[in-house]
Amino acid sequence: MGRFQALSIRNKLLAMVLLPLLVVLPLLGALLLWWSNEAFDRLLITKIRADLAVAQGYFERVLAEVGASTGAIAESHALHRALAGDGDPVLLLQAAGRRAGLDFIHLLPANPAGDNTSVEVLDPGPAQQALLTPELLARVPVPLVNTRNAAPTALTREERAMVLLSTRAVRAPDGRLLGHVQGGVLLNRNLGFIDHINQIVYPPGSLPFVEWGSRGTATLFLDDVRISTNVRLFGPAQDERAIGTRVSQAVRDAVLGRDQTWLDRAFVVDDWYVSAYQPLKNGAGERVGMLYVGYLERPFTLLKYGALAGIGLVFFAVMIVSSVVSLRWARSIFRPVERMEATMQCVEGGDLDARVGAVESPDEIGRLAQHLDRLLDVIDDKTRALQRWNAELDAKVADRTRELAAAQGQLLRSEKLAAVGQLTASIAHEVNNPIAVIQGNLDLVRTQLSPAAAAEVQDELRLIDEQVERMRLIVTQLLQFARPADYAGYIAPVDTARVAEDCLVLVGHLLARTQITLRRDFQARCQPALNRNELQQVLVNLLVNAIHAMPSGGTLWLQTRDVDPDSVLISVADSGPGLDAELMDQLFQPFVTRKKDGTGLGLWISRTLVQRYGGDLTAANRAGGGAVFTVQLHREALT
Repeated sequence: MGRFQALSIRNKLLAMVLLPLLVVLPLLGALLLWWSNEAFDRLLITKIRADLAVAQGYFERVLAEVGASTGAIAESHALHRALAGDGDPVLLLQAAGRRAGLDFIHLLPANPAGDNTSVEVLDPGPAQQALLTPELLARVPVPLVNTRNAAPTALTREERAMVLLSTRAVRAPDGRLLGHVQGGVLLNRNLGFIDHINQIVYPPGSLPFVEWGSRGTATLFLDDVRISTNVRLFGPAQDERAIGTRVSQAVRDAVLGRDQTWLDRAFVVDDWYVSAYQPLKNGAGERVGMLYVGYLERPFTLLKYGALAGIGLVFFAVMIVSSVVSLRWARSIFRPVERMEATMQCVEGGDLDARVGAVESPDEIGRLAQHLDRLLDVIDDKTRALQRWNAELDAKVADRTRELAAAQGQLLRSEKLAAVGQLTASIAHEVNNPIAVIQGNLDLVRTQLSPAAAAEVQDELRLIDEQVERMRLIVTQLLQFARPADYAGYIAPVDTARVAEDCLVLVGHLLARTQITLRRDFQARCQPALNRNELQQVLVNLLVNAIHAMPSGGTLWLQTRDVDPDSVLISVADSGPGLDAELMDQLFQPFVTRKKDGTGLGLWISRTLVQRYGGDLTAANRAGGGAVFTVQLHREALT
């Protein structure tokens, strides 16, 4: 420490700057390189773990579908009739199996064994011949291909068959066991199945560096033999699939020997892949094969080494540049002394504007330079303060101007709403009289019609009643528009499908004059709590808007679906021109419309009605063109 204090300022500065650059920075660079390498490898393993989860999920789904299809056939009424003598059970099973996508299906005698769906391996001989057709039997044998790093074996041919097998009981109405239906899918050389797994796990664009040969692969193993794969063979037959090649001994020992999931790099046929292997077990829990997904390691390795080399070059460049800059800075330590001397000479000569300038050194030299420049610093501070106050004043003026413009706009909208409210209140009171006349004459028609005639027009009379009631509700809503605090709707659970059908009847005359194709999809079961007529008013408004958006024809979608047990979505979509971005921001405000004869109140009133019951009305553009309006409602009103 004493020796360091005895050094000159120049040497002190060089020691303090170059020591971190030449010692600490290389250590940090080495640590970053190590961490980047580990993080990159973990990222690859994380991805392959996710890929395996996707592949395993699809495999289990197909297995479940095999079980469900077999169970449905076993429980079918047609099979029971055929077993009772009304038809050929074998032909029926074959037709049903083809429709369900099963490779084979058979009717077996009754036995005490229960229902089961699992991956099974069929030994050659009677076990295969009893289930598989000659065409399927031709796919079973797999000649073994000599594979690098595989475990030694004396076998030259794999003749066992791996199948997705499901057995379901056939029972009479009184519970008697009539037999079993056994169906399944053969996995040997099932290229469509393995290609579909690969397409799901590695769709186009899911892997980078395609130009470097990046590709994803998937494989099904029977024991350690590839029986279905999209991995290609090495050598001159690179266009052939590597069926018959075997997994490396290290993977076999870990997955089939120790029941582990392999998540690491592995040698696959002729190259290294980032690989994931999952053991496949039969119904007895025995490991009979493996499910594999993986992608070529080489492109990612090149990227990793390139990134690490780039980091190393950056650190090396930083060290060189920093050293050069530090040496230049060392020389700059003496410049303040020279500037201070020159400044004092200028001041003595009468140049009062002379100054030292900014000095970064905090020692005595820096403090001395600060004293000389203090007057100029004070002037600069005052100037910056004045500029800051001027900017703040300009900002406040702009804010006040915007607030004034917003207030004027709000005042104008309030005046418009007040005028429309007075007008709608007058119209509403005048409409009540003809409504009463219509209702009275409708009641008179009911009394004059005979019971048979009344029954024939019962639906029409009911629809007229509903529309009269809707007119009354519209009158009430018009009055509510003028005095919203005095009126409220009647709330009850509503069948959305029935309301939607009634709305289609109401706009049927508009649809009849167009070339619009109507698509219905009513899946909702939840019955939201609100006023039925108000919901009808909202949907009719949305349907009319959609029809007007397609004057030359198109497609109109009306759909309902449950989003959870307590909420339902109703969507009205069209294939029209869609909504402009500028209109989208003001769509639900009053007096906003793009129709020449529109009032701009329909969507605003509709959204107000929906929000009254805790729901919401939203709008968006469809990806394929057109607009979609979505009404979300709840089983119980939230307001």
